[in-house]
Amino acid sequence: MVYPNKLLQIIDANLNRTREGLRVCEDIARFSLQNKGATKSLKTIRHGATNLVIRSKKISLAKLLSERDTAGDKTKFIDFTLRSSANISDIFMSNIERVKESLRVLEECFKIIDEKISRGYRKLRFDTYDIEKNIVKKAL
Repeated sequence: MVYPNKLLQIIDANLNRTREGLRVCEDIARFSLQNKGATKSLKTIRHGATNLVIRSKKISLAKLLSERDTAGDKTKFIDFTLRSSANISDIFMSNIERVKESLRVLEECFKIIDEKISRGYRKLRFDTYDIEKNIVKKAL
C-alpha cells in the first residue's frame, strides 16, 4: 500500500522527536542524576522506538527519510523559551512531555498502517510514564 506523504512526514518528525527527547532525558539521567537504571530504561525505549519501524514490513526508515522535507517545513524554527530560572529538572520535564506526546502521535498514525506497531508505541508510551514517575519521585 502507498501511504500519503504527509502521514509519513508526521511519522518521521515524531520518531525523530521521540528519539531526540529521550536522548536528552537519558543524558540527564546519566550525567546529572547518575541514575544507571533510568539511563538504561530510557535508552531501551529510544532503541525500541526505532526498532518498531525497522520491524515494520509496510514502511522503512529509508522511506521515511525520503519523504522528509525540512526545506519546505515553514514551522521548523518555531521555538519556545525556557524561563530564566529554568534548571536541569525543567529541561528533563519538557523533554519527557515531548516524548510522551510524540509516542502518542506514532501510536495513532500506525493504527492506519500496522496495528501491531501501533500497540508497540502504546507500550513504549506507558513505559515512559512509569520511568517519568520513578525519576521524578526519586530525583527531581
